[in-house]
Amino acid sequence: MEYKQLIHKLDKERMPKHIAIIMDGNGRWADLHKTKRVNGHKEGVKTVRSIVETAVEIGLPYLTVYAFSTENWRRSNTEVSYLLKLIVDSLVKEIDELIKNNVNIRFIGSKEELAKNYHKKVLETCQKSWINTGLHLNVAMNYGGRRELVDAFNLIIEDIQSGKITSKIDDELLSNYLYTAKMPDPDLIIRTSGEERLSNFLIWQSAYSEFWFTKTMWPDFSREEFIRSILDFQNRKRRYGSRGEN
Repeated sequence: MEYKQLIHKLDKERMPKHIAIIMDGNGRWADLHKTKRVNGHKEGVKTVRSIVETAVEIGLPYLTVYAFSTENWRRSNTEVSYLLKLIVDSLVKEIDELIKNNVNIRFIGSKEELAKNYHKKVLETCQKSWINTGLHLNVAMNYGGRRELVDAFNLIIEDIQSGKITSKIDDELLSNYLYTAKMPDPDLIIRTSGEERLSNFLIWQSAYSEFWFTKTMWPDFSREEFIRSILDFQNRKRRYGSRGEN
């Protein structure tokens, strides 16, 4: 079924508010095509652009993409350096188009390990889009779900000691200290390349998420398959631990 036909099948009343994607398979795509791993990452950037454009078209409020994890530092220095440069260069290249399409882009994750100049450039570039009210695009950069929780609890402890927090810690309070504070939890998490695990991604936020796994490598992930994942989501009954849909 063609893209436009799939778009028309979407139920506007059952659209997810937030989709998160584990963009997996760039390296294996490169191996499969007998080319350098960096070329897999380049193709992966093209896919990000296509999926962001699709998210804008269908009116998706939030999209989070897993760009670089806290574990990715274990890769070779050459690949890490290339990935970091590719991410910031792609941001700078695309920011004007993102602003034109009313996209609000933020990088979420830890500042540790990142050079100050790198973080400053990312922040200054993203800030240009923060008046936008359309798609909220989160790029999970130097992100780890466990580190996010540790960071949150350390901030909470600081605020308890300073007297800013006088109530008990509950779900809402903790959520307000996460990198995704004030954002809805992901309704749907997509993972490409055939792997079926979270890989330290949005651990707290994914408690009631629906999952959609595909064997397609990220560089080959099409906008048609993206829409099919949403259609599959719309055919599910979300129970949130109860017997009926909430």
